[in-house]
Amino acid sequence: MKKIIVITGLLIGLNTVAQEHYSGISTSNRVGILNANINPAELANLSKKFEVNIYGLSFNLSNNKIAFSDISSDADFETLIFQGNSPVNARINAEINGPGLAVRWQKWGFAVSTKAYAKFDMVDVDPTIGNAITGDNIILNTTALNFSGNQRLSGTSYGEVGLSAARTFFENEKHRFSAGVTLKLLFPGSYSNFGLSDLNGTVTENATGAYLTTSSPATLNIAYSGNLADSFTNFEDYSKSIFGGLNGFAGDIGLNYQWKKGKDYRINAGLAIRNIGSMTFKDNNNSSTNYVFSTQNAGPLDLSLFENVDNLGDVEQVLLDGDYLTKTSGQNDFKVKLPTVLSTYADFRIVPKLYVTAYLQQKVNEDSGNDQISVPNIFSITPRVNLGFFETYVPVSFNEISGTNIGLGFRLGGFYVGTSSLVSALVSDSKQGDFYTGFRWAFL
Repeated sequence: MKKIIVITGLLIGLNTVAQEHYSGISTSNRVGILNANINPAELANLSKKFEVNIYGLSFNLSNNKIAFSDISSDADFETLIFQGNSPVNARINAEINGPGLAVRWQKWGFAVSTKAYAKFDMVDVDPTIGNAITGDNIILNTTALNFSGNQRLSGTSYGEVGLSAARTFFENEKHRFSAGVTLKLLFPGSYSNFGLSDLNGTVTENATGAYLTTSSPATLNIAYSGNLADSFTNFEDYSKSIFGGLNGFAGDIGLNYQWKKGKDYRINAGLAIRNIGSMTFKDNNNSSTNYVFSTQNAGPLDLSLFENVDNLGDVEQVLLDGDYLTKTSGQNDFKVKLPTVLSTYADFRIVPKLYVTAYLQQKVNEDSGNDQISVPNIFSITPRVNLGFFETYVPVSFNEISGTNIGLGFRLGGFYVGTSSLVSALVSDSKQGDFYTGFRWAFL
């Protein structure tokens, strides 16, 4: 566990590169497959009759502790990530949009899309635990632990094939209403979760090490599947098993409204619920077990026992061998819920070629569930200039984890590149960094 926390801190520090993939370009009035990722009803508004998605790559990270200026400081990353009293939250994400095809026919729009995801999350980790475990203080020190929430370290990789359809069901000279749905076929790859809730007690540090004593029983979930059973801090373990077998379904449903003026619109607004569903992880080395964790019978837990541990199976075995765990339930195959969100947006045409988009993403489920993939709440405002072949935009986002961020992006034909945090990283102390790029070909 000590090694896992240290590596996690290093990952966050070294990869400060949160969650709103393709910010700015995904709400453009040059409508394509990226718009359908936000709302499937947008397929009825495709700018061209055909669009082929060649590739799309988006990498991002957000956290609430380490800023860009901290990277060049002398402080250790594990010290920075566990600073202050507020719980540690961090998200590392990669999304790959593979080959896809969208078609507009009469009042209909259809699409087939492929995606792959890799995620690593820290959710509500008590910084007092991290400070006590990673600190090198040899002076006697006792730290009280009193955190009722569920502290999680979680990793996920999976693939997705989307089948989408949309239709305009009312249209006149001024108004257009459309609706759309996406059925997602899910291919779970790997999963890991370490969830410790209701931890109360103390950590005592002295010249011989650090020792954890609980004052009341805590609950612990340890789950792993696929390559992440071996290690969940190594990127190769995510990339080797992104696509597993078909073992889950999810769906998106959305509505779209346009107040039209000629061939363009004055307002384009939408509402969608996305990622309604779950997937089941099945593998030979699968395990998901719930325990009661306590040191009352076995005595204080020596945290140095985890010095050379780099996977959850070994963590579990150390705790079992020391008689710190009492099993309450367990299963080999287990379900994991997708991060269901409510998305709503409105794109306003201010003057010809100049637009401003307001976008809101609100999660439906809490991130604390051990079977839940996490997602943050986000609100963004994006002014945009669209000259047809060329488009540029400046997304300003408000992320519940990393705070306010300002980015920059542009599109040249079907090629696009952008970020939602570059400007704020250069001019202020941003706790978020990201980058995305892609190419799609639209014709007829």
